[in-house]
Amino acid sequence: QVQLVESGGGLEQPGGSLRLSCAASGSISAIVAMGWYRQTPGKQRELVAEIRSGGTTNYHDSVKGRFTISRDNAKNTVYLQMNSLKPEDTAVYYCNIKRFIAPWEYWGQGTQVTVSS
Repeated sequence: QVQLVESGGGLEQPGGSLRLSCAASGSISAIVAMGWYRQTPGKQRELVAEIRSGGTTNYHDSVKGRFTISRDNAKNTVYLQMNSLKPEDTAVYYCNIKRFIAPWEYWGQGTQVTVSS
Protein backbone atom coordinates (compact mmCIF):
# COMPACT_ATOMS: atom_id res chain seq x y z
CA GLN A 1 0.00 0.00 0.00
CA VAL A 2 1.60 3.23 -1.16
CA GLN A 3 1.25 6.24 1.09
CA LEU A 4 2.21 9.84 0.43
CA VAL A 5 3.68 11.57 3.47
CA GLU A 6 3.70 15.34 3.45
CA SER A 7 5.75 17.65 5.62
CA GLY A 8 6.82 21.27 5.83
CA GLY A 9 3.57 23.08 6.49
CA GLY A 10 3.06 25.52 9.31
CA LEU A 11 2.60 29.15 10.22
CA GLU A 12 4.53 31.79 8.33
CA GLN A 13 4.35 35.56 8.09
CA PRO A 14 3.40 37.32 4.86
CA GLY A 15 6.45 37.57 2.63
CA GLY A 16 8.03 34.51 4.18
CA SER A 17 8.85 31.13 2.70
CA LEU A 18 7.96 27.51 3.31
CA ARG A 19 9.02 24.32 1.60
CA LEU A 20 6.62 21.40 1.36
CA SER A 21 7.82 17.86 0.79
CA CYS A 22 5.89 14.78 -0.23
CA ALA A 23 7.53 11.38 -0.10
CA ALA A 24 6.01 8.14 -1.30
CA SER A 25 6.37 5.26 1.13
CA GLY A 26 6.94 2.81 -1.70
CA SER A 27 7.99 2.69 -5.30
CA ILE A 28 5.49 4.15 -7.75
CA SER A 29 5.69 3.40 -11.44
CA ALA A 30 3.87 4.74 -14.49
CA ILE A 31 3.74 8.30 -13.17
CA VAL A 32 2.06 10.88 -15.38
CA ALA A 33 2.45 13.83 -13.05
CA MET A 34 3.22 14.84 -9.48
CA GLY A 35 1.56 17.87 -8.04
CA TRP A 36 0.25 19.96 -5.20
CA TYR A 37 -3.36 21.01 -4.66
CA ARG A 38 -4.85 23.21 -1.97
CA GLN A 39 -8.25 23.60 -0.40
CA THR A 40 -9.91 26.11 1.89
CA PRO A 41 -13.22 25.61 3.71
CA GLY A 42 -16.20 25.82 1.39
CA LYS A 43 -14.11 25.80 -1.77
CA GLN A 44 -13.12 23.14 -4.25
CA ARG A 45 -9.65 21.72 -4.21
CA GLU A 46 -7.51 23.54 -6.79
CA LEU A 47 -4.30 22.71 -8.56
CA VAL A 48 -1.39 24.79 -7.31
CA ALA A 49 1.49 23.29 -9.26
CA GLU A 50 2.21 20.20 -11.28
CA ILE A 51 5.28 18.63 -12.80
CA ARG A 52 4.77 16.08 -15.52
CA SER A 53 6.92 13.03 -16.22
CA GLY A 54 8.71 14.86 -19.03
CA GLY A 55 9.60 17.71 -16.71
CA THR A 56 7.14 20.33 -17.87
CA THR A 57 5.48 22.35 -15.12
CA ASN A 58 2.15 24.03 -14.71
CA TYR A 59 1.21 26.62 -12.08
CA HIS A 60 -1.93 28.31 -10.87
CA ASP A 61 -1.84 31.91 -12.04
CA SER A 62 -1.86 33.19 -8.46
CA VAL A 63 1.43 31.47 -7.58
CA LYS A 64 3.43 31.99 -10.75
CA GLY A 65 6.78 33.58 -9.98
CA ARG A 66 6.46 32.77 -6.27
CA PHE A 67 6.18 28.96 -6.05
CA THR A 68 8.46 26.37 -7.60
CA ILE A 69 7.72 22.68 -7.91
CA SER A 70 10.51 20.13 -8.22
CA ARG A 71 10.97 16.41 -7.82
CA ASP A 72 13.51 13.74 -6.98
CA ASN A 73 12.61 10.74 -9.11
CA ALA A 74 14.98 8.43 -7.29
CA LYS A 75 13.21 9.16 -4.01
CA ASN A 76 9.68 9.46 -5.44
CA THR A 77 9.54 12.82 -3.72
CA VAL A 78 8.02 16.09 -4.86
CA TYR A 79 8.69 19.50 -3.35
CA LEU A 80 6.95 22.84 -3.38
CA GLN A 81 9.07 25.87 -2.59
CA MET A 82 6.76 28.70 -1.61
CA ASN A 83 8.21 32.21 -1.49
CA SER A 84 6.65 35.62 -0.97
CA LEU A 85 3.75 34.00 0.83
CA LYS A 86 0.46 35.84 1.02
CA PRO A 87 -2.46 35.41 3.45
CA GLU A 88 -4.54 34.08 0.52
CA ASP A 89 -2.11 31.15 0.27
CA THR A 90 -3.54 29.87 3.54
CA ALA A 91 -5.02 26.43 2.89
CA VAL A 92 -4.56 22.73 3.39
CA TYR A 93 -2.06 21.56 0.78
CA TYR A 94 -2.36 18.06 -0.67
CA CYS A 95 0.21 16.09 -2.58
CA ASN A 96 -1.03 14.16 -5.62
CA ILE A 97 0.51 11.61 -7.94
CA LYS A 98 -1.26 10.65 -11.16
CA ARG A 99 -0.52 7.46 -13.06
CA PHE A 100 -1.45 6.14 -16.50
CA ILE A 101 -2.47 2.77 -15.06
CA ALA A 102 -4.64 1.84 -12.08
CA PRO A 103 -4.60 2.90 -9.36
CA TRP A 104 -4.89 6.16 -11.26
CA GLU A 105 -3.79 8.48 -8.49
CA TYR A 106 -2.66 8.80 -4.89
CA TRP A 107 -3.32 11.59 -2.41
CA GLY A 108 -1.47 12.71 0.66
CA GLN A 109 -3.22 13.41 3.94
CA GLY A 110 -2.79 17.17 3.66
CA THR A 111 -0.65 19.69 5.48
CA GLN A 112 -1.86 23.03 6.81
CA VAL A 113 -0.21 26.20 5.60
CA THR A 114 -1.19 29.39 7.41
CA VAL A 115 0.12 32.78 6.35
CA SER A 116 -0.61 35.42 8.93
CA SER A 117 1.09 38.19 10.84
